[in-house]
Amino acid sequence: MPTLTGVEARRREQAQVLRPEVPGARVEVGRVPPPEDLRWCVDYAWSVRWDTPAPYRQAVVPRPAVHVSAERWEGQPRLVVTGVPSRLFHRVLEGQGRAIAVAFRPAGFRPFTDRPARALVDRAGPYPDLLGGPPDADLAARLLAPDQDVADACADLLAWFAERAPAPDPRADELSGLVEAIERDTSIRGAEQAAALAGVSLRTLQRRFRDYVGPSPKWVVQRYRLLDVVEAAHTATEVDWAELAAELGYSDQSHLIRHFRTLVGRPPASYARATADT
Repeated sequence: MPTLTGVEARRREQAQVLRPEVPGARVEVGRVPPPEDLRWCVDYAWSVRWDTPAPYRQAVVPRPAVHVSAERWEGQPRLVVTGVPSRLFHRVLEGQGRAIAVAFRPAGFRPFTDRPARALVDRAGPYPDLLGGPPDADLAARLLAPDQDVADACADLLAWFAERAPAPDPRADELSGLVEAIERDTSIRGAEQAAALAGVSLRTLQRRFRDYVGPSPKWVVQRYRLLDVVEAAHTATEVDWAELAAELGYSDQSHLIRHFRTLVGRPPASYARATADT
């Protein structure tokens, strides 16, 4: 299955983050590729550091991926598992701080737990509380220490997972590749096409997605096509929304607008104008 190139991945990452109307914060984001032995399950490690005197609220369009992050949870350093959010995800940054995290491939976290991925959708919490496992507070505190280089902290978290990684799971790798193909190929517009690409029935694919990915194949396809709309709103000076709707498989322009408004809270043309003004 094809995967995103570096340029495509950066463009998609930028599309995920909805543009704030007033930036008002100093935020530094970095990412580190996984070691070879984790590439079957991990997409990348990432870090964010911020310095903002006033609360800074950032909206993110989530992809179908689990993240595990060292951050403050109820005021304490914890290793937090965040399942796939089904709706727009908001994060509030305030004061000075940092987070260190691992982003798994779409089906990559499933082999680390005995629970189906569906059980983590719209859920977040400290690793031991949510899934069991070793104590996490000391590790999280070490990763969040101000004198710890963020790239070294990312490498340490990756090493922690490498020590606990199960044997590579061919089904996880196969389903991650399928989701990444859906992400890359804008001609995939429905769950039936995804099932045909996988060479299985739609019912079989739905069952596998519940177990390994979390959201349904239909949700995954719709989410990536909406991310295509967000990307167009960020990068194009003029957008023919009716033409874009046809290209992405929407029945008409109003269908595209309705889906975008449900997720983002405003029509795409209004959002694009607001983005251009910032």
